[in-house]
Amino acid sequence: MLPQQQRRVIDAPAPHSSSAPFLPVARRRSGATAARRPSRRPVWQRQYVRTIVATDALAALAGALLGWAVRFGDSTLHLSTTSGRSVVWLMALLPPIWVAANGLMRAYEPRFLGVGSEEFQRVLTAGTAVVALVGTLSWAFALDVARGFVVVALPVAGLLTLAGRLAARRYLHRRRAAGACVQSTLVAGHPASVASLVRQVRRDTDHGLRIDAACTPDGRSSAELEALGVPVVGTLEDVAAVARRHDVDVVATLTCPELDGPVLRRLGWQLEDTRADLVVAPALTDVVGPRVVIRPVSGLPLLHVERPELRGLRHVGKALLDRGSAALALLALSPVFLVVAAMIRLDSRGPAFFRQTRVGRDGREFTMVKFRSMVTDAEKLLIDLREQSEGNGLLFKMKRDPRITRVGGLLRRYSLDELPQLFNVLTGSMSLVGPRPPLPREVAEYGDDLRRRLLVKPGLTGLWQVSGRSDLDLEESTRLDLQYVENWSPAFDAMILAKTVKAVLGGRGAY
Repeated sequence: MLPQQQRRVIDAPAPHSSSAPFLPVARRRSGATAARRPSRRPVWQRQYVRTIVATDALAALAGALLGWAVRFGDSTLHLSTTSGRSVVWLMALLPPIWVAANGLMRAYEPRFLGVGSEEFQRVLTAGTAVVALVGTLSWAFALDVARGFVVVALPVAGLLTLAGRLAARRYLHRRRAAGACVQSTLVAGHPASVASLVRQVRRDTDHGLRIDAACTPDGRSSAELEALGVPVVGTLEDVAAVARRHDVDVVATLTCPELDGPVLRRLGWQLEDTRADLVVAPALTDVVGPRVVIRPVSGLPLLHVERPELRGLRHVGKALLDRGSAALALLALSPVFLVVAAMIRLDSRGPAFFRQTRVGRDGREFTMVKFRSMVTDAEKLLIDLREQSEGNGLLFKMKRDPRITRVGGLLRRYSLDELPQLFNVLTGSMSLVGPRPPLPREVAEYGDDLRRRLLVKPGLTGLWQVSGRSDLDLEESTRLDLQYVENWSPAFDAMILAKTVKAVLGGRGAY
C-alpha cells in the first residue's frame, strides 16, 4: 500500500500541468545513471515465503517419520543394520533436500505463489526430482535403502507439501479479501483499456493486485477512470519514474501503439533498479492454459494460440465420465430424491418435478428436469412480474420472487432443485460442467459472441455457478461462459466441480 503522504501526491495534477510533481528521477538527483539495488520485497511476501519453506520442511520430516514407522516399526531394532543406518541418514537429509529441490524448481518465487496451478506443478516436479535423485544415488553407490521406506516417505511428503501450500493459499486469499497482502500496481495504457483492466482485476481479489494509479499517453484521465477511483499520475514516458518514486510492486502495460517493442525493452531496463515486476497484458483475454504457447521467431516472443478443443477424443471421454458419474450419483441420491419429492408435494399442490424446454449443444432443444420450487402457475404470474426483474437482462430473476414456495426457497438456496438434471446428464443432453442451459427466448436474443455458448453441452454446474450465480450481470456471465468454452479441459472441469461444493454450501447468488 502506498504511504499516506504519497497517496496525497498521487491525487495531485498529472505531469502535463504546470504544477506537476512527477518529474523523472534522473533529473532530480545527482549520479542518476548509477544503478542502485532494487528495493526488498514487501514484508508480508518475505514472511509468506518463509512460512512455505518451513511447512515444506515439516512435510518432508513427517513423511520420513511415517515411512520409518511403516517400514520398521520399532526404530531401535534396526539401527545396527546397514539399511537402518541409511534410512536414518535419509530421514535427516530429506527435509533440506526437499526444500532445496523446491528452490531449484523455483517453487518459492513470489510470482508463482498464491494463484494458479504453476506452484503445484513445480512442487510435483520437485518431488519427482527427489525420487529420481534417491534412486540414482542408491544405484550408483550401492546403498541399501529400504524401498518400503522410500515408497511411503516421499509420496506422503509430497501430499503434505501440497496440503500445506493449499492451506497457506487459502489464508492468503482471506487476507487479500480483507485488503491486506496485496501488490501495488501501476498500469500504463489508454484510459479505456486501463478501465477495462481495473474492472477485471477487481472482480477477483485472490490474485492480490491492487491498481493504485495509471499512466496514459497524454497524461489525462477519463470519466471511466475517475468513476473507478484510479488517478492518472503521468504520461507513458513517466512510468519508470513513477514506479521508482512510489516503490510500486508491479508495472502492467497494456497493448497500445505507443508501447511498442523498443519502448517496452527500454522500460524493462529502467525498472531493473526497482522492485517492480514488469507484466505485459496481451490484447487477447480469457484464453489461458495450454492453448497459449510462446513461440520465438527471429527474436520475437510470439504468442501461438491453439484452436479451442470442441470435438475429439477427450470430449468422448468427458461424455463417458459424465454419464457414468450421473448414474452412480442417481443411485446414491435416490433416498434424497424421495424425501425432497415428498416435501414438495406436502408443501404445495402440483407435481414434484418441473419440466422446461432449454437449448443445448448446437442449438438443439431438450426437456430439462428440475424439482419444482415454484407454484404451478408460475409462468402465468411471470407476465405481471417481468418489470421487476433483477436479472442480467436476458434472465429473469428476483431475490424475493413471490412464486417460490417455502420448500422451494430451501431447495434453491442449496441448489437441490437442480439434482434431477442428473437425468439429463445421463441421457446426454447435458454435462456435469458447462455453460448455463438457456431458454429458447434467451437464445433468440443472442448475438454472435453469446452463440458460442452453444458449441458445448450446457452443464449442471459451471463457472457461473462458482462465481456468483444470479448475482452476475450479463457481461460477466457471458465472459465466464465463453472462458469455459475457449479453455475447456479435464483439469478445468475438476476445478469447477471442487469449487461447486463451496458455492452450494455458501448459497451466494442463489435465488
